[in-house]
Amino acid sequence: MDKFESNIENNLSYLKLPFIRDHYDPMAKEAARKNWAHVQYVAKLIEGEASFRQDRATKRRIRFARFPVIKTLDQFQWNWPQSINRLEIQDLFRLKFIDKKANVIFLGSVGVGKTHLASALGYNACLEGYSVLFTSAIDVINTLSAAHAAGHLKRELKKYTKPSLLILDELGYLPIDKKGADLLFQIISLRYEQGAMVITSNRAYQDWSEIFNNDATLTSAILDRLLHHAETVLIKGKSYRMKDTIDG
Repeated sequence: MDKFESNIENNLSYLKLPFIRDHYDPMAKEAARKNWAHVQYVAKLIEGEASFRQDRATKRRIRFARFPVIKTLDQFQWNWPQSINRLEIQDLFRLKFIDKKANVIFLGSVGVGKTHLASALGYNACLEGYSVLFTSAIDVINTLSAAHAAGHLKRELKKYTKPSLLILDELGYLPIDKKGADLLFQIISLRYEQGAMVITSNRAYQDWSEIFNNDATLTSAILDRLLHHAETVLIKGKSYRMKDTIDG
């Protein structure tokens, strides 16, 4: 490498243009072979750098979302649930509800695909440039309880209010005491009309008081905020994870 090329690469590294740094030379040779105009050569380098950055940003959003497993809509077994509105769900993947700062709530028994669809929505949102966080209701409560005890609850709450989309999985699978219910209410209140949520639950709305320590007033306040701008997706059927046992 001569001094001229070394200066180019050092400057491109300083400017944080890694794609152009790694491809300007081979692409220049390709441009010579194919008789590209100078503008075409520069345009292809810039396009490559932009694509590289977009791909890196997408991977970063997916990593920060903390999905337990990457799921997509194409992987969903539509023939398994006894009742599911496929068109309704496919329409959700246009992600308009995120722009509207609205909510999506998947209701159904264990194993019908609620978490799969919630994860797939989140993954698709990451691909489209939205910030996402996936967590379970119990993890939220445990994290915020520890933060409250340590005296930095306000700082920890920002983790759940900042993303464009918060996915709250498994609400209602385990009982929640009054302190936990109050902490969840804070998140729901802070995100009301400020950010979209996707929630999965195995409980019908009329049973949500049992989730929140049989506090009817708190439950009413939570549902009032969640359902004001929300789409409820009902899924009926048996557990897909138990299908081999059922078939046997």
